[in-house]
Amino acid sequence: MRDVRGCVAGSRLLRADPRARAPARRDLHLHFQGDYQTHSSASRNIHPPRLARLGKMSAPGETSSAIQYPPQPEQHVNGINHSNGTEVPTQPANGVADGSTTTTAPGLSADDLALYDRQIRLWGAKAQQQIQSAKVLLVSLRALGTEIAKNLTLAGISQLTIVDNEPVTEEDLGSGFFLREEDINKPRGEAAVPRIQELNPRVKVTADGGLQELLIKDPMYYAQFECIIACDHDFMTLSMINTAARFASRPFYAAGIHGFYGYIFTDLVAHEFVVEREKSNKPTAVTAETLTRAVLGVTERKENNGKTTEIVKKCEIYCPFILANSSPLPLDVLNNRRKLKNVPPLLPCLRALFEFERELMHLPAATPQDLQRFAQLAKQKTAEMGLPAETLSGDFLRSFLQNVGAEITPTAAFVGGRLSEDVINVLGKREQPIQNFALFDGDSLDGKIYCLYTIPPEMAMGFDPNLPMHTVDMSGTMTGDMTGLNGMAGDMSGLNGMSMDMGINGMSSMQMPPMDMNTNMSASMPSNPTQEGAPQVTAEANANGKGETQQQTSQPQPS
Repeated sequence: MRDVRGCVAGSRLLRADPRARAPARRDLHLHFQGDYQTHSSASRNIHPPRLARLGKMSAPGETSSAIQYPPQPEQHVNGINHSNGTEVPTQPANGVADGSTTTTAPGLSADDLALYDRQIRLWGAKAQQQIQSAKVLLVSLRALGTEIAKNLTLAGISQLTIVDNEPVTEEDLGSGFFLREEDINKPRGEAAVPRIQELNPRVKVTADGGLQELLIKDPMYYAQFECIIACDHDFMTLSMINTAARFASRPFYAAGIHGFYGYIFTDLVAHEFVVEREKSNKPTAVTAETLTRAVLGVTERKENNGKTTEIVKKCEIYCPFILANSSPLPLDVLNNRRKLKNVPPLLPCLRALFEFERELMHLPAATPQDLQRFAQLAKQKTAEMGLPAETLSGDFLRSFLQNVGAEITPTAAFVGGRLSEDVINVLGKREQPIQNFALFDGDSLDGKIYCLYTIPPEMAMGFDPNLPMHTVDMSGTMTGDMTGLNGMAGDMSGLNGMSMDMGINGMSSMQMPPMDMNTNMSASMPSNPTQEGAPQVTAEANANGKGETQQQTSQPQPS
């Protein structure tokens, strides 16, 4: 038995001599909260390639003779002998289990196994092989897109195509770590390609024009990619790209950050995936689990430790961005007062921002007219969603408006890491993906996921997502043909001429007083905003004396 007095004395010595104490480590784990999955930290699955172990790099698919593995004792994990890479025979209950995590695959060379060793042990060689054959289209290479490009390149996809020909500015150098001063005024995508390529020579990184050219391409252009990601664009632009991706039956991600706040939207059309878990006493039924998800089949795999792993194959259906943005909250939230009260005000504010951009085609500026209109839209969206009036406070509205258009690197890193993790799972057809709207509040360190859907339960699992979408009201009746929006039919050149910059760099810096939701906002606005400059962070004490950090951005005026 340990001497308690010795432990106490030792702790006193540590307190007396700070140099003897090991540096404290604080791990911050952020989890998205939702009814559909449990997520780990954002960057858990992103592993940089260990090029130093490879020696001489060989082309993908070739076997390098320079690889020398040190002798290790035999280890049998998931039916695999990791000392020589051979499979140990196991007896699944229903034949070979689909989606089993193995570390060997015919399409992976010795170089691949050495380079991606850790992530192969995490999600298996079969998933890694699917990831390595995937082509991804990334639209926009601002702060968020930069993080996504880094993560997917390190994960080892086959090809990354970047669509962004906006000229590099001095503001881009702060968050775009692939850009340098000599790149100013060059197209953003072309300037970043060489440095992204250096991260992983096995990934083909290319730049393919800009947004205007993308919007007029044939929808089947998207069919060559396994995933389409669009970041930091206005609502109509994201909806148009989503429509084209859905027409080609390709997964689509939309994401954006505004200071401390961010969001991720997913439309995977119809996605099948597998989930491995230890078999429980309750058998898994092959039936619909939720409005959008159903179990397709269950297989089992006997492990060497005597336990049984259950491999569940599921299917999830999705709806496009333009419908999700007007869909109500899930019924389990609307019917639960506690859950309804916990809905973050970020959700109605984002919907108000999308509506504001669609109506006025720019981000809210530091003018009484814009701020008053945005406040009206935010209150309107809060009421439409059935949220309590106290959900949207003047303090949050003020904070959100100060963050609109700003780019904060930690927010971009977290949202980009979480999106990249989901893309990797989707490409590998493993684990539950986001369904379908994820929110991140960096101010309160809170993240939630809501399934925003319009299709009634009696139609959900029988719906064919590959057909052109129609508007469906909550009673299940069709209210009109929307193939012009959701089927990419017709000429959309009238929408292509909109300004795509939208003041993304941020609105003019301003000092905004506390807002009263029941008063006219124009009466509380300052007459002269602060001058342009770098983003400013000010600490302001509230009535309780607690400091409150607020992000303010400024947009340079054209000379």
